[in-house]
Amino acid sequence: MSISLITPDPEADALRRSRLRRMRTLAVSLLVLAAVVYLLTLGDHGFLGYVNAGAEASMVGAIADWFAVTALFKHPLGLPIPHTALIPNRKDEFGKSLEDFFAENFLQEEVIRERIKDANVSSRVGVWLSEPDNAAKVVAEASTLLSLGLRRIRDEDVSALVTEVLLPRLIQEPIAPVAGSLLTGILEDNAHHGVVDLVLEEGHRWLVHNQDTFTEVLGERAPWWAPQRLNERVTERIHLEAIRWIADIRADPQHHAREALDSLLAQLAEDLLSNPETMERAERFKTRMLETPELVSAGMAVWDALRTALVDSLADEVGPLRERAVGELVKFAQRLGSDDALRERIDAGGADLAVFAVRRYGGELTAIITSTIERWDGREAARKIELHVGPDLQFIRINGTIVGGLVGLLIHAVSQVLN
Repeated sequence: MSISLITPDPEADALRRSRLRRMRTLAVSLLVLAAVVYLLTLGDHGFLGYVNAGAEASMVGAIADWFAVTALFKHPLGLPIPHTALIPNRKDEFGKSLEDFFAENFLQEEVIRERIKDANVSSRVGVWLSEPDNAAKVVAEASTLLSLGLRRIRDEDVSALVTEVLLPRLIQEPIAPVAGSLLTGILEDNAHHGVVDLVLEEGHRWLVHNQDTFTEVLGERAPWWAPQRLNERVTERIHLEAIRWIADIRADPQHHAREALDSLLAQLAEDLLSNPETMERAERFKTRMLETPELVSAGMAVWDALRTALVDSLADEVGPLRERAVGELVKFAQRLGSDDALRERIDAGGADLAVFAVRRYGGELTAIITSTIERWDGREAARKIELHVGPDLQFIRINGTIVGGLVGLLIHAVSQVLN
């Protein structure tokens, strides 16, 4: 089904129509002038004979080129002459040819890579972003888009994603092999020592500053028949020994308690990888945790707080988040300007991305040309195209009139010589 073309700019089309009218008038005026000269010199000889021959040839050239130009857009004089009104009648074939031309000459891998290489995109971007004002503009636009995106994410959609997609997937995936491998890697790199030191430091600090709480908790566990004074001395002693014990562990990296913990964790990692009973307990624990309703509620609360904080930070034009982003962007741009290898990698990555996009979606992209032209109304498409290229095509008629006259003079001169 054909559809009408939408005129994007009526004022621009009016200017094109006026220019086309002027060029047509000029071409017709030359034809009329040639006809008048021909009639005035008809039957004359000598110099006027040359003028008559040139005028005759000018009319022939003008009429022939008028026919050729007119045949592109409509039937000359309304006569259904074969191979005329080419654009209205064969627009679909032209659209397919244009699609093939575009695909063969613009969407080739070599062409794309060469154009991206010649464009020096990374270098130009680096120069532009090295200006703090430009980097601030980019960060401001990105912040606005990110804020809009975060606000449009509905809580029910996030909850549905977690409950319907993520949690069922996590429940299906066995956790024991993953946890065992992760724990093994942590132990091999001694990455857990930092956590142990942090726990010992915080535990030591808590014991030092919370003696009353410690003794109160132990006192609640003391026998009812024991004297109060004895209970106090025992709890004080236990508190003092606990502080000393933790201090000894903190100070000695080779403490037997640390070695015992390492041994315990190593055994746990091995059991998670090979012991069926431990693996089963880990799976049951994982399932209980994931199926707890409070898990989703707690996760949504964390997500809502994180989103609110991020949106507020993005909205603060002079806040630390934007300031840090601008600074990092400027540093990256400056590095782009000085690091040739980085620019080459980025340009190569951009070229690879463009080639991938063309390979995957090039067919759909070029098909837009054919499908769009097929939906055009043929006669309106011809009028639209004529508005754009018609003024230049009138030069064909003008040149045909002039060249035809010169050729006519040459032929008449040769005829006179031969006679």
